[in-house]
Amino acid sequence: MIEIYTDGAASGNPGPGGYGVILRSGAHYKELSGGFRMTTNNRMELLAVIEGLKSIKKPGAQVTVYSDSKYVVDSVEKGWVFGWVKKAFKDKKNKDLWIQYLNLHKQHQVKFIWIKGHNEHPENERCDRLAVAASQNKSALGIDAFFEEERKNA
Repeated sequence: MIEIYTDGAASGNPGPGGYGVILRSGAHYKELSGGFRMTTNNRMELLAVIEGLKSIKKPGAQVTVYSDSKYVVDSVEKGWVFGWVKKAFKDKKNKDLWIQYLNLHKQHQVKFIWIKGHNEHPENERCDRLAVAASQNKSALGIDAFFEEERKNA
C-alpha cells in the first residue's frame, strides 16, 4: 500500500506555480516538488498526482492519493475523465496532463480521497509548503510548454 499526498499552487492563476508530493509506504518516505514560470493551480494539482504515480517503481501497486483538489478527485472518482476520453477531451482543459494521468492510472490500483485544504492536515500542509516554495524559486522554474503554447494560441 502506497499513500500519496499532493498539492498544487499558482500565484495569479495563471502565473508562477508549483506542486508538492509526499509518498509514504511503510518506513519509506519521499518528497517531490517542482515549479513552472506560467501555469494554473489545476494543472499543478494534477501534475502533483502524476509525479507521485511516476515515482512508483513496480506496476500493480495499491495507491491511495490524498488531495484537496475537488477538480482532480471528482474527475477521477466520479468517472468524468473516462467520459472525456470518449469525446477526445473536446472543450476540456489540461488534456495533455489527463492523458499522462490515465496512462499511469492503468499501471496501478488507484483510489482518491479528498481532504479539506488548509485544515491543519500535516501532510497536506507540508505539500502546500513544497508547492509554494517551488513556485517562488525563480531560478529553478521550468516551462509548462503545453500550457504556454495553448494560451498563446487561444
